[in-house]
Amino acid sequence: MAFINSFEKEGNYLFKHRGQFPVILFLLAIPVVYFTGTNNFSVLTQDVIKWVAIALSVLGFIIRAISIGTTPKGTSGRNTKDGQVAESLNTTGIYSIVRHPLYLGNYFMWIGIVLFTFNFEFVVIITLAFWLYYERIMFAEERFLERKFGDAYMEWANRTPAFIPCLKKFKKNVVPFSPVSVLRREYSGVLATVVGFVFIDDLRRYFNYHTFEVYTTWHYALVVVLIIVLILRSLKHFTPVLKEEGRS
Repeated sequence: MAFINSFEKEGNYLFKHRGQFPVILFLLAIPVVYFTGTNNFSVLTQDVIKWVAIALSVLGFIIRAISIGTTPKGTSGRNTKDGQVAESLNTTGIYSIVRHPLYLGNYFMWIGIVLFTFNFEFVVIITLAFWLYYERIMFAEERFLERKFGDAYMEWANRTPAFIPCLKKFKKNVVPFSPVSVLRREYSGVLATVVGFVFIDDLRRYFNYHTFEVYTTWHYALVVVLIIVLILRSLKHFTPVLKEEGRS
């Protein structure tokens, strides 16, 4: 099998199983937190790292929210677990400054959790692993788009960076931002992110003090997010409140 075909096949396989990446991340975090002491960090340094970690995850959510909130139905930004889907090509708005904003958002959301382990080597390792993992997914997606849209895709791809945004290339989006789309589609990602922070915080407390604390700020945050998620999920599946015409 030609290398390019093998690379694409691997990308399609990883695309279908990309939901397993967070699970692997959680498992790797256990020994990392265990062997990463906090004694070398002052309380102020720990607070700074914590807030930077939270800010990174929030940035990731904002990037994803902008992408999803300006995506019309049937475009290249809306794929399924079974494969690539695209009836039209996104080339304006956030897609005019970066070709894969959703994956960029994923990176920041998860790297915030990784930084929360206080292990900078882990941040570097996960960054490299994320790139190797998603590089193949992005390659497979772009091969699909190239075959489907031909010259129109190549013209856009040649002027738009894949993963590092170029703000000066921004073109106003033709579709207005829809907060309803974000509420309908992003609650599970927010919940997974909060669970990640709670998981790391609980691990660190258990390894450091051999105890489990229920009444923590992170647990309160988790309860609030769970309630919001249950409300949004119910509205999505049992009412027309979050339905929109022309949106995925």
